[in-house]
Amino acid sequence: MKTAALCLLSAILSAGFVLSLSQLTGVSPQVQAQQDRRQQVSFRKQTASGSAELSEGVLQDALSDMVAPRVYNSAGLAPDEAVAAYVYEANDRSVVNIATRIGAARGILGENPTADSGSGFILDHEGHILTNNHVIESAQRILVTMHDGEEFEAELVGREPINDMAVVRIKAPPEKLVPVRFADSSELKVGMRVFAIGNPFGLERTMTTGIISSLDRTLPVTQARSIKSVIQIDAAINPGNSGGPLLNSHGEVIGINTAIASRTGQNSGIGFAIPSNLVARIVPELIQHGRFIRPEFGIDEVTKTEEGLRIITMVPNGPAEKAGLRGPEIRRSRRGLFTFESRDIGSADLIVGVNGRKTLKPDEFLSEVESHRPGDRITIEVVRNGEVVSVPLVLE
Repeated sequence: MKTAALCLLSAILSAGFVLSLSQLTGVSPQVQAQQDRRQQVSFRKQTASGSAELSEGVLQDALSDMVAPRVYNSAGLAPDEAVAAYVYEANDRSVVNIATRIGAARGILGENPTADSGSGFILDHEGHILTNNHVIESAQRILVTMHDGEEFEAELVGREPINDMAVVRIKAPPEKLVPVRFADSSELKVGMRVFAIGNPFGLERTMTTGIISSLDRTLPVTQARSIKSVIQIDAAINPGNSGGPLLNSHGEVIGINTAIASRTGQNSGIGFAIPSNLVARIVPELIQHGRFIRPEFGIDEVTKTEEGLRIITMVPNGPAEKAGLRGPEIRRSRRGLFTFESRDIGSADLIVGVNGRKTLKPDEFLSEVESHRPGDRITIEVVRNGEVVSVPLVLE
C-alpha cells in the first residue's frame, strides 16, 4: 500500500505537477504569484531511493520572502547600525578626556594624583571646551587628552555653578580642533534615539545609546536652586561621562550629560543631561565675561508661603522699587522720647507669577526671571489688597 502511494506520487511528479504554496497553506493566489515571481519553490524532492521528502528550510525561506528583506549599505551595516557608526565617527575627534590634579606641578615621584576625571567637547577652533562645573570645580591643574592621546594643559575660562557648566581652553593647533554641531533642544520628543559619548571609568570615548525617557525634569543643584528643562535618558551614564555630549541621530549635540540617579554611583538606567538651548544661552557669556551675568530685578529677600512669595526687602532705587512693587509697610510709633518702627509684612506684595506663569517657589521665580536678559521687560503678577495686579518691570 505504502509502495503504491509512493509510485503514484512519483508518477505525478514526473508528469510535471508541482504542489504549490497556495495548495499547501491556503495562501491567496496574489501572494502565491508574488512568491512565484521571486523564486520558484518546490516543496518536495526526489531522494536517491526514489522517495520524496520536504526540503530543509524551504518553508522558512518561503515565509521569510513575504517580509521585506533587511537592507545593508556598502559597508555591510544595517540602517540603525549605520546611524550609530555615523554619530560616533562624526564626534569621536570632538570629545576629550578631562583630568584634574590636586597639585600644581610634578612631584619627585612623578605626576600628582588625579582628583577627578570626566569628559568634555570642543566648541570652536580657538580651543574652547565645554564640561560640567563639578568636573573642574576644585582643580588646581586641568589636563585635556585629545582623541589621538596628545595631552594639553587647560586654563579655566569661566564657570556657572548653578547650571553646572564650565568652559576651559587649550592651546592646540586649529587642525586638531573639531567643533561639535548643536541642535535645538526645544524640538526633542520622548522616545527619540540618543547617543552619549564620554570616558566612563577612564575608558576614553565610549559610546552608549538609548532613548529620551522624559523631558522637562528638574535637577536639584543646591537646596535652593535647580536646573530646569533637564533631559532624562536611559542610555548608560557612569562616572567619567560627566561633561560629555548627548547627541541625536544627526550627530548634533542636544545636551551635556551631567548626572545619574543611582544608589551605587553607577548606571541604573536613569541619566540626566542639560539641554543644548540652556548651553547656548550661558556659554557665550562664560567665554566673554567668565561668568553668567544674571539680570537684576531688585528684590533682595522673600518669604515663601503657600500662596506665593511675600516680598520682604528690595534694593533701594532698584528695578522692583522703580516698577512700583511694594514691600512691607513701615509703621512708626512714638513713645515718650523714643520713636519705634515696625514692618507690616502682610501689607507687602505677594508674588504669584511671572509673564503669566505661576511661580510659587523661589526657584521657579528665579528660573523664569533669569531666562531673560538685562534690558528685557517682564511682567510680575502679585496679589495686592486681595486682587491680582500685573506690574511691568525692566531688568537691569
